[in-house]
Amino acid sequence: MPPTPTSPVEPCNNLALRKAARYLGATYDKALASVGLRATQFSILQKLSARGEMTISSLADTIAMDRTTMASNLKPLAREGLVTVEPSPTDRRARIVTITPDGTARVNEALPLWKDAQARFEEAFGAEDAARLRESLAAVLDTGFTPWAE
Repeated sequence: MPPTPTSPVEPCNNLALRKAARYLGATYDKALASVGLRATQFSILQKLSARGEMTISSLADTIAMDRTTMASNLKPLAREGLVTVEPSPTDRRARIVTITPDGTARVNEALPLWKDAQARFEEAFGAEDAARLRESLAAVLDTGFTPWAE
């Protein structure tokens, strides 16, 4: 007979969100694998493609990630020559991330694969439900928590 928990853990918002994120993240990772990118790397390159360059901190904020994790995610992209990470000329503490021409080419190569994954999800889940889901998830970021505050 399996043990019974001493306190209920369902429904747990965190667990539900993480399960869905792992499931959907793995789906996008699989879709982008043929171009050598993971979903998080694609998102980073996509943001940089739109902006050109950003500090590590502002890029981390844009993707809702702590700065240290962002710096770790940038290392393989820099090794592959898809981004450069250089000290800011105006603030020695800041580091500027810039997408390279190879990074832009990789985003352009990955974009149709991402669009296909996006369309398959919206077809299976429903386009209106997917839009509402994105709105709800965006609202989570406005709940006032400060997960990365020091």
